[in-house]
Amino acid sequence: MRRRDFLAGAGALGLVAPLMARAAFAQPAPGTAPAAPPRDQKVARLAIYPALGICRVGSSAEFFYAPEVPGLPALPDGRYKDGRDRIKKQAQRFRLYAFNAAGEVLREVTAAEADITWSVQVANTKGVWYGFNNPMDNGEQAPGLPGGLRNQAITDWKKRGEMLVINPGVHAITGRGVNPKGGDPAHAMVGEFWKRERVRLASLGTDADGRLIVFPGDGVAKSAIPNNPITNFSDNDGWHDDWCDGPVDARVTFKDGTVVDAENAWVACCGPDFAPEIPPFISLYDVMRDTAIDGGWMAEPKAPYSFRRDIYPLFRSLALMQWVAAAGAMMRQYADVGDFSDPAYVAKLADPSPANAELRRKVFAAFRDPAKDSSKDVDQQFKLPFMLGDGVNYSGSPLRWFRIPDRQYTVLKAWADGQFTADLDPAAPEPVIGFDQIPLAQQPEALNRAALAPCSGGAFHPGVELTWTLRHKELYRGAFRIRKAENRDPTLIQDMGLLLTPEKAFKGFGKTPPAVGPQMPGDLTRWMGLPWQCDAFSCQQVLFSHDFLNATWWPALLPIDVLPELNYNGLMDPKLPPEERIKMFGARLAWSRGAAGIGYHANASYTDGLNRMIYLWERMGFVVSRPGPTDPGKPKEIPAKLYVEVDRGSMDLMLNERTFPGIVAPQPR
Repeated sequence: MRRRDFLAGAGALGLVAPLMARAAFAQPAPGTAPAAPPRDQKVARLAIYPALGICRVGSSAEFFYAPEVPGLPALPDGRYKDGRDRIKKQAQRFRLYAFNAAGEVLREVTAAEADITWSVQVANTKGVWYGFNNPMDNGEQAPGLPGGLRNQAITDWKKRGEMLVINPGVHAITGRGVNPKGGDPAHAMVGEFWKRERVRLASLGTDADGRLIVFPGDGVAKSAIPNNPITNFSDNDGWHDDWCDGPVDARVTFKDGTVVDAENAWVACCGPDFAPEIPPFISLYDVMRDTAIDGGWMAEPKAPYSFRRDIYPLFRSLALMQWVAAAGAMMRQYADVGDFSDPAYVAKLADPSPANAELRRKVFAAFRDPAKDSSKDVDQQFKLPFMLGDGVNYSGSPLRWFRIPDRQYTVLKAWADGQFTADLDPAAPEPVIGFDQIPLAQQPEALNRAALAPCSGGAFHPGVELTWTLRHKELYRGAFRIRKAENRDPTLIQDMGLLLTPEKAFKGFGKTPPAVGPQMPGDLTRWMGLPWQCDAFSCQQVLFSHDFLNATWWPALLPIDVLPELNYNGLMDPKLPPEERIKMFGARLAWSRGAAGIGYHANASYTDGLNRMIYLWERMGFVVSRPGPTDPGKPKEIPAKLYVEVDRGSMDLMLNERTFPGIVAPQPR
């Protein structure tokens, strides 16, 4: 299967017009005969795709489908709000595929040929789980710190389950076009927190072909305890949110009476992606693909590698980072590399000839070596990417800085040595623009990749959508497919004592099975910040005492420095002098301005920001692509494509109908 195939995106400061982003799958070349169907047409198994689907919360009644074509944004028009400062929900659609005994794809199974009963159980178990300090799987390089029980004042485990587990139970749906917009309360999945707060975690629907649609919640964050401000980035007693996760099942009854249970999928409802056209440097797809290879479910990639498919995506993600973090515009100064969005520079990188060998070696040397100990090699701190890592708790840890995973580093080393295919061809077949153009045999993998490639693959502290546990094959039954636990407490409680330690997480506690193993509803999201806004918006950047650029966490999903729409409007104005337009183009503002503080541990500005984000998260702007100026007098320093912060709302907590007519004041929901 082909990996990500993003081509170059926006131009860098002052350089030439960009190459365009493309879908990861190309159409067959003209005149190419379609692939012959498999000889064996007997259905041996059914499976649900994507194996792990991602919903994203929003309080708007409007929604859009999660990406189904890798490399293409979910909303090409870039409008992720509904006009009243409410973020549209990202709903995940699930499909069924039939396979023969050899594992070949036979067809997509829809309601046209069978009765499909979908069943889903999602839960939120954050409040009954343990606090987060750091990942527990990094050994002595960054020792895992024990986590204490959240809400430990509630000591009785039965009462903890009743008060803290938000569990709507199993919900089923069947038929075509049932609740297709998600608004029917009959299909809402509602649980209870603190025995009094009703919390809607998700809703179910089906499309016209009987495919399942999972709609997420509104992004609720609320305390059941009065006068209970946020004090911590990840653990706040008495609070709940409406993130959730759990298994997706399907029972299929064919017209001849045959009944088949499909291999289950999983769904997770997480926070918005505020820069949906900018891919993370390392994605959750990359992480889970590595785990699938380790588990023997996918083949180990081998040289020669494709420049277009295997190598350039890393460069492109770094090139686009400049639009969401000031650090991204400083690579040439601190890392001594060229501009990864300059087509002429990329053409040299894509050429395996000896003439460019020294350039490749220089670029390769700019990346952080995952085998190096940064406590002994201080130079590693100034390597790419300029992002923090799992080991930020430990100043001397080699994991303090984000490291490119071993397999990707091996591919990069082979590229530096010239062991790659020069396939960056502008004349290549046109990329697909819709899911139906993807060849049938590639559709299941495309759905997996489209769902997971936009998600962050680290650092996991704890992360953006999900976290470090997905690095371990013990969670899976196959590639990307979460294994359901069969021997766990149906109340969804997992008693690990008063403290969760790394040993308990991997080996269990008494009769309680390990946390890193088969999963129950709520298990994937329970590690994340409580409530979600605190961690998602607290880890903006970290300021250092020495003169080094600000290191970042997850700018491709939670931006740090942005080009505001007001500046964009100015640089597009042909009546302004060129020098003014250039100033507008170069000026960046903090994405979190007016809302969040900066820091790693608590200070007044920091904790104020945590509390304000509970109210203001939907006011934050989205970074989307916009065309550059085309007038005859446009400054050559401004590229043809820019990424601009749009739809930013007011940060005024006193907002009301009189001061801002038609705009709803932010409220905790």
